[in-house]
Order: sequence, then C-alpha cells, then structure tokens
Amino acid sequence: MLWAARAALFAVIPMEMLLVVLLVSGVPLPGPVIVAAELVVASVLVLEAVTAYRLFRAERRGGADRRAALGATFRLLVPVQVRRLVGFELRGLASIGMWIARRRHGVPPGATAAPYAREQSSILLVFLFVMVVETVGIELLLRAIDVPHGLRVAVLVADLYGILYVLMLAAASATRPHVVTSEELRVRSGVYFDLRVPRELISSVRLSRNYNESGMITVTGSRLGVVVSSQTNVVVELTEPVTVVRPLGVRAEATTIRFFTDTPDALLNALRPSPHHSAP
Repeated sequence: MLWAARAALFAVIPMEMLLVVLLVSGVPLPGPVIVAAELVVASVLVLEAVTAYRLFRAERRGGADRRAALGATFRLLVPVQVRRLVGFELRGLASIGMWIARRRHGVPPGATAAPYAREQSSILLVFLFVMVVETVGIELLLRAIDVPHGLRVAVLVADLYGILYVLMLAAASATRPHVVTSEELRVRSGVYFDLRVPRELISSVRLSRNYNESGMITVTGSRLGVVVSSQTNVVVELTEPVTVVRPLGVRAEATTIRFFTDTPDALLNALRPSPHHSAP
C-alpha cells in the first residue's frame, strides 16, 4: 500500500496542476472530464489518508510517542528526494533574508570562513539579467497576441520563480561559505551540500587548481568534487573515508575532497596545526 500511495501521489499532482492551469487559462473543458479528474484526486487523498493512518498506528504500537510517530509516518510516506527538495526551497528563501541582513549561516565566533560566491557572481548576474528581460518580453508578447489572462499569469508565475531561484542560489552561496573551526572543516555548496570533516581525519591539505571539473557535486571512486564554475583549487586528503550525502540523498564514501574557495591561502593557514598541536 505504501508503494501505491507514493505512486498515486506522484501521478495525481502533475495532473491536478495541468487541470488548474487549463481552467485558469480559460480553456473550455467538458464537465465529465473535470468530474473524473476530481474523483481521481479524491480517491488518491483517501488512499493517502488510509496509508498514513496505518503507518501512524504501526509506529504507535511500536512504542513511539505521538510526535515521533507523526515524523516517522511523514518520512515513510514522502520520499527522501521530495523532502530534500522542499528543504532546499525553504533554506533558499531563508538565505535571501540572511543575505539582506548581511548575516552568515554556520560561522561561529573564532571560525575562518572561506567564501566561494565571488567566482560565480558574474554568471549569476548574467542569468538574472537575461531572465528579467525574458520575463518582461514574454509578458509583452502574450499581451500583444491577446493570450488569455489566466495563461499569462501562469507563465508570469513560472518566470518569476526562475528569477527567485537565481536569487536563492546567489544568496545561499554568499551566506553559507566553507568553514574551518578548531574541530572540523565544513565544505558546503549553497543549500544543496554540507559535509563536516573532523580535523583529526585530515592528513594533508594542498593547493591544486583544476579548471576542467564537471558537475557541481561529484563522486568518482573515492574522490569528492565540490565544484564552482568548473573549478576546484583545494585538495584535502583524509586518513579514513567519510560518508558523503549528495543533494538528493545518495550516499558515498570519500577519502579525497576537492573543492573551490575564493580565499584558498586563508583556508590553508586555518587548517595548519597550531604550535601547541605540533609540539612533541
């Protein structure tokens, strides 16, 4: 039943969104089609409610309190990929607020922050400019050819979300730098990746510039790459593997970490052993 509930939920959400867009756009739909679609949605909601109740009861019988049972039910019913995507959106919106307030996330007093936003800021500005121009141009075009108001609103919402996404990406990169403390190295990529490495596992750190990296978060063998604008410039070697959780929840092991920072020298200095640690 759990598999059926998940599959039904994924199938009905796009269908309902399409139906709403069509109705808002003024597209005439036969009455039986609307009734059938709403019956399907109601059936899926009943299936989700029954499945959630059974999962909740099973957790309660297992000894979990009400809050723990609700949390476990949510985790079982909603796939981890969906939960992580929703979390990315919420943290991205929070990053815009922190950006405006000129605050940084996860940088305690005495820590060294190693930013990486400067290298990609020009690209993000170009994207933002193009998307703003596109939004205005599409809106003027749709008005000129008398597209129904509902459809124009749907297109405008999609375009505005694209602009908001770029702002969230820029804000998250600026407010969530890499961090070095006396206990750990924290390697991040906006809201999408966060790896904490205990300092005692670090065997060596060196500068090594690579301008041909692919992807953003990659794991090849035992090597992790956290890439900015196809670049990495710091390599960290570990004495034992650490568990890497990629953006959509896939786990891997890594003993080498390659990542980029705008201030590699400052990061290397912060990771060098202090005199009292290096003394015999």
